[in-house]
Amino acid sequence: MKRSWRVMVLAAAWMVLSVGAVSAQTTKDLVGTWTVVSAFTEQGGTKTETYGPNPKGILIVADNGRYAIAAMRVGLPKLASNNRETGTPEENKAIVAGSIAHFGTLSVNAAEKAIILKVDAATFPNWDGTEQMWPFTLVGDELKFTVPAASGGGTAVTVWKRAK
Repeated sequence: MKRSWRVMVLAAAWMVLSVGAVSAQTTKDLVGTWTVVSAFTEQGGTKTETYGPNPKGILIVADNGRYAIAAMRVGLPKLASNNRETGTPEENKAIVAGSIAHFGTLSVNAAEKAIILKVDAATFPNWDGTEQMWPFTLVGDELKFTVPAASGGGTAVTVWKRAK
Protein backbone atom coordinates (compact mmCIF):
# COMPACT_ATOMS: atom_id res chain seq x y z
CA MET A 1 0.00 0.00 0.00
CA LYS A 2 2.78 2.42 0.93
CA ARG A 3 4.58 1.64 -2.31
CA SER A 4 1.55 2.40 -4.51
CA TRP A 5 1.02 5.66 -2.63
CA ARG A 6 4.65 6.64 -3.35
CA VAL A 7 4.24 5.74 -7.01
CA MET A 8 1.11 7.89 -7.24
CA VAL A 9 2.86 10.84 -5.58
CA LEU A 10 5.85 10.52 -7.91
CA ALA A 11 3.56 10.26 -10.94
CA ALA A 12 1.61 13.35 -9.84
CA ALA A 13 4.84 15.28 -9.26
CA TRP A 14 6.14 14.27 -12.68
CA MET A 15 2.89 15.45 -14.32
CA VAL A 16 3.06 18.81 -12.54
CA LEU A 17 6.69 19.29 -13.50
CA SER A 18 6.05 18.20 -17.09
CA VAL A 19 3.14 20.58 -17.50
CA GLY A 20 5.24 23.40 -16.07
CA ALA A 21 8.08 22.59 -18.46
CA VAL A 22 5.97 22.84 -21.60
CA SER A 23 3.71 25.70 -20.66
CA ALA A 24 5.94 28.64 -21.59
CA GLN A 25 5.93 30.80 -22.06
CA THR A 26 6.77 34.11 -23.25
CA THR A 27 8.74 35.43 -26.16
CA LYS A 28 11.68 35.81 -23.74
CA ASP A 29 11.76 32.00 -23.33
CA LEU A 30 12.58 31.69 -27.04
CA VAL A 31 15.26 34.37 -27.22
CA GLY A 32 18.53 33.02 -28.53
CA THR A 33 19.90 30.93 -31.36
CA TRP A 34 18.45 27.54 -32.30
CA THR A 35 19.64 24.89 -34.74
CA VAL A 36 17.35 22.51 -36.59
CA VAL A 37 17.26 18.88 -35.45
CA SER A 38 14.55 17.53 -37.75
CA ALA A 39 11.82 18.67 -40.10
CA PHE A 40 8.97 16.49 -41.32
CA THR A 41 6.00 17.21 -43.51
CA GLU A 42 2.83 15.15 -43.58
CA GLN A 43 0.56 15.38 -46.57
CA GLY A 44 -2.08 12.93 -47.77
CA GLY A 45 -1.02 10.36 -45.18
CA THR A 46 2.62 10.44 -46.30
CA LYS A 47 5.35 11.67 -43.96
CA THR A 48 8.57 12.98 -45.55
CA GLU A 49 11.72 14.65 -44.30
CA THR A 50 11.17 18.22 -45.50
CA TYR A 51 14.86 19.00 -45.90
CA GLY A 52 16.27 15.48 -46.03
CA PRO A 53 17.79 13.32 -43.29
CA ASN A 54 20.33 15.89 -42.05
CA PRO A 55 18.74 19.31 -42.43
CA LYS A 56 20.67 22.47 -41.71
CA GLY A 57 18.99 25.51 -40.26
CA ILE A 58 19.03 28.35 -37.83
CA LEU A 59 16.38 30.25 -35.93
CA ILE A 60 17.42 33.45 -34.22
CA VAL A 61 15.06 35.23 -31.83
CA ALA A 62 16.19 38.62 -30.54
CA ASP A 63 15.09 40.03 -27.21
CA ASN A 64 13.03 42.68 -29.04
CA GLY A 65 10.94 39.97 -30.75
CA ARG A 66 12.63 40.09 -34.15
CA TYR A 67 13.30 36.66 -35.67
CA ALA A 68 14.98 35.09 -38.68
CA ILE A 69 14.72 31.49 -39.90
CA ALA A 70 16.68 29.72 -42.60
CA ALA A 71 16.42 25.97 -43.20
CA MET A 72 17.71 23.86 -46.04
CA ARG A 73 18.53 20.47 -47.40
CA VAL A 74 22.18 19.40 -47.26
CA GLY A 75 23.69 19.12 -50.73
CA LEU A 76 21.70 21.73 -52.63
CA PRO A 77 23.03 21.81 -56.19
CA LYS A 78 25.85 24.18 -57.01
CA LEU A 79 25.01 26.38 -59.97
CA ALA A 80 26.98 25.40 -63.06
CA SER A 81 27.12 29.08 -64.10
CA ASN A 82 28.48 30.11 -60.68
CA ASN A 83 25.95 32.96 -60.81
CA ARG A 84 22.72 32.78 -58.79
CA GLU A 85 20.88 34.84 -61.38
CA THR A 86 21.57 32.39 -64.21
CA GLY A 87 20.79 29.02 -62.64
CA THR A 88 19.08 26.45 -64.81
CA PRO A 89 15.38 25.74 -64.21
CA GLU A 90 16.33 22.39 -62.66
CA GLU A 91 18.92 23.94 -60.34
CA ASN A 92 16.52 26.69 -59.27
CA LYS A 93 13.69 24.21 -58.67
CA ALA A 94 15.89 22.03 -56.45
CA ILE A 95 17.09 25.04 -54.45
CA VAL A 96 13.60 26.47 -53.93
CA ALA A 97 12.15 23.08 -52.97
CA GLY A 98 15.05 22.41 -50.61
CA SER A 99 15.11 25.62 -48.61
CA ILE A 100 13.07 28.29 -46.83
CA ALA A 101 14.00 31.57 -45.18
CA HIS A 102 11.90 34.30 -43.62
CA PHE A 103 12.10 37.04 -41.02
CA GLY A 104 9.85 39.39 -39.09
CA THR A 105 8.53 39.58 -35.53
CA LEU A 106 7.70 36.75 -33.18
CA SER A 107 5.50 36.66 -30.12
CA VAL A 108 3.95 33.95 -27.98
CA ASN A 109 0.24 33.48 -27.41
CA ALA A 110 0.39 31.55 -24.12
CA ALA A 111 -3.34 30.82 -24.08
CA GLU A 112 -3.14 29.13 -27.50
CA LYS A 113 0.34 27.68 -26.80
CA ALA A 114 1.35 29.11 -30.16
CA ILE A 115 4.08 31.17 -31.71
CA ILE A 116 2.76 34.13 -33.70
CA LEU A 117 5.01 35.13 -36.59
CA LYS A 118 4.41 38.36 -38.44
CA VAL A 119 6.37 37.67 -41.60
CA ASP A 120 8.03 40.70 -43.17
CA ALA A 121 9.45 38.74 -46.11
CA ALA A 122 10.05 35.12 -47.10
CA THR A 123 11.58 33.06 -49.86
CA PHE A 124 8.01 31.72 -50.08
CA PRO A 125 6.52 35.11 -51.07
CA ASN A 126 2.96 33.98 -50.29
CA TRP A 127 3.87 34.45 -46.63
CA ASP A 128 5.08 38.05 -47.09
CA GLY A 129 3.06 40.33 -44.82
CA THR A 130 1.10 37.45 -43.28
CA GLU A 131 0.63 36.35 -39.71
CA GLN A 132 1.40 32.71 -39.02
CA MET A 133 0.17 30.94 -35.87
CA TRP A 134 2.17 27.81 -35.08
CA PRO A 135 1.44 25.59 -32.05
CA PHE A 136 4.63 24.82 -30.12
CA THR A 137 6.17 23.12 -27.14
CA LEU A 138 9.32 24.08 -25.33
CA VAL A 139 10.91 21.51 -23.05
CA GLY A 140 14.34 22.37 -21.75
CA ASP A 141 16.49 23.21 -24.76
CA GLU A 142 14.12 21.62 -27.30
CA LEU A 143 11.63 23.71 -29.26
CA LYS A 144 9.09 21.97 -31.47
CA PHE A 145 6.57 23.77 -33.62
CA THR A 146 3.91 22.73 -36.07
CA VAL A 147 3.19 24.65 -39.26
CA PRO A 148 -0.47 23.85 -40.03
CA ALA A 149 -0.22 25.11 -43.63
CA ALA A 150 3.36 24.41 -44.67
CA SER A 151 4.87 26.32 -47.59
CA GLY A 152 5.20 23.06 -49.56
CA GLY A 153 1.72 21.86 -48.61
CA GLY A 154 0.56 19.65 -45.77
CA THR A 155 1.54 20.06 -42.13
CA ALA A 156 5.15 20.47 -41.07
CA VAL A 157 6.77 19.74 -37.72
CA THR A 158 10.20 21.15 -37.00
CA VAL A 159 12.33 20.39 -33.95
CA TRP A 160 15.08 22.79 -32.87
CA LYS A 161 17.71 22.69 -30.15
CA ARG A 162 19.14 25.69 -28.40
CA ALA A 163 22.63 26.44 -29.70
CA LYS A 164 25.35 26.33 -27.08
